[in-house]
Amino acid sequence: MSGTLVSPQLRHLNARDRGRIEEITRAVGLFRQDEIPVALEVFDEAVRLSSSDAPYVAMGADVDGRLAGWICWGPTPCTLGTYDLYWMAVDPSVQGSGIGTALISEMERALAGTARLIVVETAGRPDYSATRAFYDARGYRATATIPEFYGPGDDQVVFVKSVNGKR
Repeated sequence: MSGTLVSPQLRHLNARDRGRIEEITRAVGLFRQDEIPVALEVFDEAVRLSSSDAPYVAMGADVDGRLAGWICWGPTPCTLGTYDLYWMAVDPSVQGSGIGTALISEMERALAGTARLIVVETAGRPDYSATRAFYDARGYRATATIPEFYGPGDDQVVFVKSVNGKR
């Protein structure tokens, strides 16, 4: 299916999705073993509270009745109108089919009128080049690099996107 555009059904995630979230996040093959529990912790917090007061929002994309990708975002503490995209992962078997774009577009739609800036932090390793190209192609701009942030030879690259014409 990779490369063939699909129309995923977007929905809020719930606790029953946890196993599939872990499966997808591991299958991506980019995250270190110690990062997976952090993704699940953020997911758990998002679905536990699932209200307008929750610090995170978790959305999923279903394709043919099966969860194929997920995204989680929330307001950045101590800022005015800045939001972090904390996690996003798409099942490798359907990458390139528009699921990531649908998820990020849904986040931006949900934040319209609220956010002025969306921040994405990702790795600078060579195996993350497609990830960085994905964000760049969707209007996110690399604005900072912190050398060896995640570990030796693993920089942090910070992408930002101004939304709603605000700066």
